[in-house]
Amino acid sequence: MGPVVQVVWEDWADRSLPLPAYQTAGAAGADLCANFPVEARAAGLTLAPMQRAICPTGIRVAVPEGYEMQVRPRSGLASKHGITLPNTPGTIDSDYRGPLGVSLVNLGTEAYTVRHGDRVAQVVVAPVVQVGFAVVELLDETARGTGGFGSTGMRS
Repeated sequence: MGPVVQVVWEDWADRSLPLPAYQTAGAAGADLCANFPVEARAAGLTLAPMQRAICPTGIRVAVPEGYEMQVRPRSGLASKHGITLPNTPGTIDSDYRGPLGVSLVNLGTEAYTVRHGDRVAQVVVAPVVQVGFAVVELLDETARGTGGFGSTGMRS
């Protein structure tokens, strides 16, 4: 097993819900569940088209130093309902200890309700390298050169 992400439940969290979990042996991302405070569990979180909101997970995490936790959309929610993350991927830094919330947006044409316990996102833990930045007079030449967005184009 690799590094361990430490998890603490919020005082109000429903501890019967699973911690982030990989659904298959080959999964890169662990599913993250919506975990609402008691007073919001029955109603859930309804997102109108184009509405954004933070969905609580009921946990806080300690990501090991030298790693980040990326929060990504679930492909089924995105393709079936238009539910995605506006800041994809979201990054949880190794020194953040606050509540883990998922920023959701409804890009669909109909309202969508996130229910208590729904899997709303996935998290991927990845190594991070911090680099230095240096001002130089010239950059080295490459085959791509200064070609920007779309410059590698489609094959003809």
